[in-house]
Amino acid sequence: MDQKVLVLNGDYTAITLCSVQKAFVLLYLDKAEMIANSDHGTLRTISHTYPKPSIIRLQRYVRVPYKGIALSRHNIMKRDHFECQYCGSTKNLTLDHVLPRSRGGDSSWTNLLTACSRCNHAKGHRTPDEAGLHVRQKPKKPTLAGFLKLSAGTLDHHWHAYLN
Repeated sequence: MDQKVLVLNGDYTAITLCSVQKAFVLLYLDKAEMIANSDHGTLRTISHTYPKPSIIRLQRYVRVPYKGIALSRHNIMKRDHFECQYCGSTKNLTLDHVLPRSRGGDSSWTNLLTACSRCNHAKGHRTPDEAGLHVRQKPKKPTLAGFLKLSAGTLDHHWHAYLN
């Protein structure tokens, strides 16, 4: 039951992920309709069996003020797949400013990346080029659809049409 369900707005745009339980409640109260069933089992009550939802669509369009993905340590590491962006290590991870703060670098999606403590210490107050380090993936701000893919863990094959 720890699977996620993709929630679409009234206009079929992806807005969030929710638990199977929450999706079932929305379906049961007629606040949403099922777009696709999950291939992984069913939901059972004492007297009924229901298909497990994979994608639901809200009956009414809900205006969602988009504030963007929150800039946080966890979200940066999630964006970088919990790997050092210099050597690929997954141990002793920290955050690194590509352009160091001491040289005017800010704390933003495009200036922060995940680095192991060894690479971060070797880089010091220099840029990656000055330190002789190669950045594996240039840091950028994630899109909502891309971040939902990262948050879901395993993607249901039904979701691809709505997250691309």
